[in-house]
Amino acid sequence: MPFKMSINYSKPFNPEEVRVIITSLQQPAVFLNMVSDWPALKWNVEHLSRLLNGKPLKFRIGERKMTKVPQFETHCEYIQATLQEFLDWLHDESDDSAGQFAAFPRSRYWGYCDYKYVAMIFEEKAEVFQDVIWSDFGFPGRDGRDSTLWIGTEGANTPCHLDSYGCNLVLQVQGRKRWHLFPPEDTASLYPTRIPYEESSVFSSVNVVDPDLEHFPRFHGAKPHVVTLHPGEVLFVPRHWWHYVESLDPVTVSINSWIELDDDDETRVGEALARTVVCALKAADPHVHTANWLNTTEAEVTSHETNLHYVNLAVQACIDKRKVCSSKGRNPSARSLSTFKRRKCDSGDGAGYSAVADADPKPALTTSIPFGPNLLPVVQDTGATAKHTVPSDSSKANISLCNNLEANNSSGKVGSNSKNTGVHSTTISTDELLNCLVHPDVISLMTEILLDSHFSH
Repeated sequence: MPFKMSINYSKPFNPEEVRVIITSLQQPAVFLNMVSDWPALKWNVEHLSRLLNGKPLKFRIGERKMTKVPQFETHCEYIQATLQEFLDWLHDESDDSAGQFAAFPRSRYWGYCDYKYVAMIFEEKAEVFQDVIWSDFGFPGRDGRDSTLWIGTEGANTPCHLDSYGCNLVLQVQGRKRWHLFPPEDTASLYPTRIPYEESSVFSSVNVVDPDLEHFPRFHGAKPHVVTLHPGEVLFVPRHWWHYVESLDPVTVSINSWIELDDDDETRVGEALARTVVCALKAADPHVHTANWLNTTEAEVTSHETNLHYVNLAVQACIDKRKVCSSKGRNPSARSLSTFKRRKCDSGDGAGYSAVADADPKPALTTSIPFGPNLLPVVQDTGATAKHTVPSDSSKANISLCNNLEANNSSGKVGSNSKNTGVHSTTISTDELLNCLVHPDVISLMTEILLDSHFSH
């Protein structure tokens, strides 16, 4: 499909063109000059503080330290504070005005008010939803109600992970953020783990900005794509691209929206399976505390009965959709649209696994992407991995996918030597076993087997 500049249209691409671009893109890209008229561009921290008028928010507090271990959310502290207290902390005001921030010196800690649903924090100010206009990107009706807000200080970061559902559009409002992105084919090089467990996220065991190549030698072959996002720019993150995000300026604000995709139906089956396995094994392990493996975004450890209920809901939704597709002569593997990415603590029982039927999907259009001054590809950063060298002991390259779990809040050593006999013995930890059982490739195969067996009935 050839792209033509729209006549009498003030933006480089009209909504239909952007929708085709997003459908066709296989790599991250940055849109420029698409949001200059969005009221959301005025959402700096001062403006948001006035809008919220003293409403407390939850902040994640992390240490400014360089280690080779990822700083997972389970390693951080949490406080309740207002944005005014956050501003006072930024400006080094008195201890009293900074509230709970006073216990965390700026020189040693960063703060992140992350993953805040706009629909929830502004539930009494619904008029602000119209400040975010995702319809310009080809998604009619999508606005602030379908968006998430992120407010952080310099150094605030999100551990490297992939989102199980959908693709992602991110608007940078204030300050700059650096994104380190890795393609889906790098999954093995990123040593995926589900500990800490969070529905809809698969974390990397590697600190991608300071990797431990002795423990994670395959990371040497990873292909990072790095981009610094500036205010007014919109980043597109394709499905299942890994990403680590860090704030570069004293204060940053960004707004994102996860776009549901047809493939999300089957992914929900896989996520339900992963939750069932993780909860069963970790709940049965008497040597670990829940806070060490359940991410703070999860409300509780769900029972086996509840998890099995989720599996049944997800499978039934896929089977129903396949039957509809078959009756219409479409490929039975076609999937329905899902709801936007959500976390357990924000949804009712089973809500996340019910598929939402939508109009017949249109076939994807084949097109060349119109990269240029208004659409910039996020290219591979060849210098990022060049500075990392492979460990001199070549035997370390044979470390298996299910080893090296010390960096993952492991409940025990992977291997140990007997002091009495001198004979090497192997102790398989719960986390090591889990990382094998819920590895993305294993979950994908389980999902396929489960759906095929039920659809054949």
